[in-house]
Amino acid sequence: MNLKPYRSLVVLLIVAVAGVLGAQWLAQHNTSDMGQVIVRSGGYDYSTTLPRAALLLLLAWLLLAALWSLLRLPFRIWRRYRKRQGRARLLEGLRALQGGHWQRAERLLALAAHDREVGAIALTAAVRAADGRGDEAAAQAWLATLAGRDPTAHAMLAAERLIEHGLPVDAINALDVAAAQPLPPRGLLLRARALKMIGRAGEAYGLLGALRQQSALPDAELARLEMELAAQSLREAADANLLAERWEAMPKALRTEPGVVAAYAGRAAALRWDEAALRHLEQALDTRWDESLADLYGRLAIGHVDSRRASAQRWLQAHPASPALLVALARLARAQGQWLQAQDFLHRALAQGAGAEAWEELGAGYAAAGEEGLSRRAYANAVRAMRGEAVDELPGRDLREKIYDLAVGENRDAHGIPRLKD
Repeated sequence: MNLKPYRSLVVLLIVAVAGVLGAQWLAQHNTSDMGQVIVRSGGYDYSTTLPRAALLLLLAWLLLAALWSLLRLPFRIWRRYRKRQGRARLLEGLRALQGGHWQRAERLLALAAHDREVGAIALTAAVRAADGRGDEAAAQAWLATLAGRDPTAHAMLAAERLIEHGLPVDAINALDVAAAQPLPPRGLLLRARALKMIGRAGEAYGLLGALRQQSALPDAELARLEMELAAQSLREAADANLLAERWEAMPKALRTEPGVVAAYAGRAAALRWDEAALRHLEQALDTRWDESLADLYGRLAIGHVDSRRASAQRWLQAHPASPALLVALARLARAQGQWLQAQDFLHRALAQGAGAEAWEELGAGYAAAGEEGLSRRAYANAVRAMRGEAVDELPGRDLREKIYDLAVGENRDAHGIPRLKD
């Protein structure tokens, strides 16, 4: 509620009461010795005492103020009416927009846009209404009007629409205009997403501090975005120095996340930094077991086959039923030229739930060994496994070997204590 008119009325009443009391005081006291005021106008002299002159001026000011208030009253009433009408149209327009009544929403919002206080909100919603009915020309017209009213709101809405249309570079340019600075939290989030889309995740990662400080996202979503940007920024590192710099700048907890570790190891291997890739993969698997990292450990072309095989055999004591580790051991054994041992690992992996990747490795191994029939059957099973279909059993595996494949040794942790099954 606007209390300004009431405050003005109270002030006028207080001054009026003071004027009346002053007049009574002047009537009861001799004020001739307090000074005289003489006004000459048109050949006439008007004289009075100084207190009476001050009182007359005060009364004249009160009269003028009252007249001015009366003259302004119709305009104030009209402005209040327009303001209430504008807000009512805004609410109705937003309700229509929510319900998908695009034309009605746009018409009401266009009327509400004349209100200076809520005009930017109405214009933003009008753009969405025009989008809803597929009128790009109208949407651009509303956007142009919004640019003159609220540059920051215009920048964010334009960027959001450009991202939706797959134009992240244009979105960044829209957000970077000087008139829209500093960007609010939503603007920073849009900029981070646009940077991620164009392969500049390192810059986007630098915005996370401000996003976290301003609570731009719920904690769970912010943590997910942080992991995505961290992994992508590592994959985008142009050289080993930048890769190491970005890795060391990340929080320690983030450097144990499987997705982030996999991105680092993959990029390090691509840059021929094999020792770093191997070391961090092994540290991550020693700290917290993860099937995807175990699979990557066997797939990465980083050499050091003998030492990797020894580490994988050590992990197998603690994780005997790990399909990814068994497939990794098969790959390493085949790289050492030990195809028979690789077969055993692969059959065990399949018995423990491995899928298409184990069948593909079997197919590749059989093909390298010259067993084309078995290779074709293994590759066919890989396709069936990817489709979720039943696979065909391969010949040559007797009952004792099948029982061995299904048998799982006692699963113990790093301290030798047996793990309970879920």
